[in-house]
Amino acid sequence: MLPLLCAAVLLSACSKSEPEKAAPPPTEVSAVAVKAQTVPVTYEFVGQTESSQQVEIRARVNGFLEKRVYTEGTFVEPGQVLFRMDVKPFEASLKAAKAELAQQQARLATARANLARVKPLVADNALAVKDLDDATGSDQAAAAAVEAAAAKVTDAQLNLGYTTITSPVAGQSSFAKVQDGAYVNAENSLLTYVAKLDPMRVNFSLSENESLRLQDEVAKGKLLKAPRDDYAVELVLADGSSFPAQGRITFADASFSQETGTFLLRAELPNPKGELRPGQFVRVKVHGFQRPNSIIVPQRAVQEGPRGEFVWVVDGEGKASQRPVSVGDWMGDQWLVTAGLKDGERVVVDGFMRLAPGAPVKVNEVQPEPLPEGKAVGRQAGPTPPGTAAAAASVMPNAAPGAAGAAGSATGKASAASSASSAAGAAGAPVANGDAVYFDRGRTALDATGQVRLVAIIAALKAKPDLRVVLNGYVDSSGDPKVNAALAKRRAEAVRDALLAADVPANQIEMKAPANIVGGDSPAMARRVDVILAGAR
Repeated sequence: MLPLLCAAVLLSACSKSEPEKAAPPPTEVSAVAVKAQTVPVTYEFVGQTESSQQVEIRARVNGFLEKRVYTEGTFVEPGQVLFRMDVKPFEASLKAAKAELAQQQARLATARANLARVKPLVADNALAVKDLDDATGSDQAAAAAVEAAAAKVTDAQLNLGYTTITSPVAGQSSFAKVQDGAYVNAENSLLTYVAKLDPMRVNFSLSENESLRLQDEVAKGKLLKAPRDDYAVELVLADGSSFPAQGRITFADASFSQETGTFLLRAELPNPKGELRPGQFVRVKVHGFQRPNSIIVPQRAVQEGPRGEFVWVVDGEGKASQRPVSVGDWMGDQWLVTAGLKDGERVVVDGFMRLAPGAPVKVNEVQPEPLPEGKAVGRQAGPTPPGTAAAAASVMPNAAPGAAGAAGSATGKASAASSASSAAGAAGAPVANGDAVYFDRGRTALDATGQVRLVAIIAALKAKPDLRVVLNGYVDSSGDPKVNAALAKRRAEAVRDALLAADVPANQIEMKAPANIVGGDSPAMARRVDVILAGAR
C-alpha cells in the first residue's frame, strides 16, 4: 500500500511542476487582395519583314551594259537613273526607221498624185475603171506602208529609251547583278532590285487550333474584341527592343495553307527612317483584346505541386490554406488565374515557405501590382483592302483591321477620300518650322504615323529649350460646326498630351483656338493639328 501512495504523490508533484505549452505565434506573411477586373491581352507570333513593294530592275532590250550609274545599296528616288546601255545600235536603228518612213511617205505622195490624175480621166471615159481601181489600191497600200514605217519609228524610239534604266519607286537599292561591259539578253536581264522600305510589311501566321480557340473564347464572352476591331501591332526586334512605331493588319489570306495548316496575316508599319529591312525575323505582338472579370496574381504567389499549381489563401479567421488554381497567360510578371480564386480573396505573396494548412497567420497587406500597360491602338498608313476585315475576322477575331464601313481609313497614303492624309498629296506635308498630324473622320487619338511625326519635334524642343511649340487645330467645314470645333480641340489636346508624355515642359506648349478651314482646302485637310516651332516669347 505504501508504494502506491508514494507513486501517487510523485505523479501529482510532477504534473504540477510542468507548465502548459504556449500556442506558437502566427506566421507573418504578405498578402494581396485580388480583384476581378478587365485586363488587356497580348498575343505574340513570329513574323518576318517584307518590302511593301520590291521591284526587279530588268533590261528590256538586248545589248551591252555600258555603265552602272547608281551607288549600290543607297536609297534611290523614282526616275533616278540606275544603268545605261550602249545606245549606238539603237540610234542607228532609229535613223533607219525614220528613213524608211520618209521613203514610204514619198511613195504615198506619188500614189495620191496619180490617183488625183486618174479620177477625172475615168469620169470622162478617157481611162478604164480598172485604172481607177489600180490607182486607188496603190494609194491605200502606200498609206498602210506609211503607218507600218511610223510604227517602226515608235518601236525604235522605245528601244532607244529603254537603254536608260531608271527606278520606278523610291527605296533601297541592291547590288548590281551584271557588271559594266557585259552583254545583256533575256537570260541575264535582271540587273538589280529596289525595295520600298516605308511602309514595311510583316508576315505572320496563326494556327488553325489557335484560331478556333480564340473564336470560342469570344463567343463565350471570355474575350472581348477591341472597339471597331481596331488592333495595334507591335514588333520586338532580335535584340529584345521594341520598334518605336506601331502598325495594323492590312491583309488576311482567304484560306488556310494546306502545307502548314496556318492562316497568313500581314501587317504594315511606318518605317520612315528605314530601320526595318526586308527579311528580318521579329516577334509580332497584337494588342487590343481584353479579358473581363479576370484575376491576376504575382507570379511568385503561384506554387507548383504534384497535383498542379496552387496558391496560399488567408481566410476570414486568419488561417492559411492551399487552393488549387488554373493559370492562363503571363501578364508581364503576373499570372492570369482562370479558375480557383474569387474577387476579394487574400493571396499570400511572401512568407508561404513557413506555412502549413490551417496555421494562423499575421497578414501584412500589400498593394496589388499595376496591370500591364495597355498598348494604344495604332493605325498605319495604307488603305485596308476590301474584304480584309471579314476574311480575317472569320478566322482570327483579333486579325480584323477595321469594321466594314467604319470611318477608320488609315492616315498616311490612304486612298479613301475620308482619310486625312490623302488630302493635299499625302502623307502629311510638313508645315513651316514644324509638321502636321492628320486624323481620320471622328477620331481624336494619335495614330502610329502621328507619333512618328512628333519625334523630330520633341528632339528639337529638347535640344533648344528656348523654343516653344504652337498647336493649332482646324475645323472641318462639313457637318455640325460645334461638334467639329470640339473634335479639333480634343485632337490638339491629344498632341499636347503626347508632348507632355515625352517630358516636354508644359510652358513650352501653346494651344491656339481651333481655326476654320481655309477656303479651297478639302475637309480632310482640315482634320489636322499643325505643330509649329516658334521662338521664345
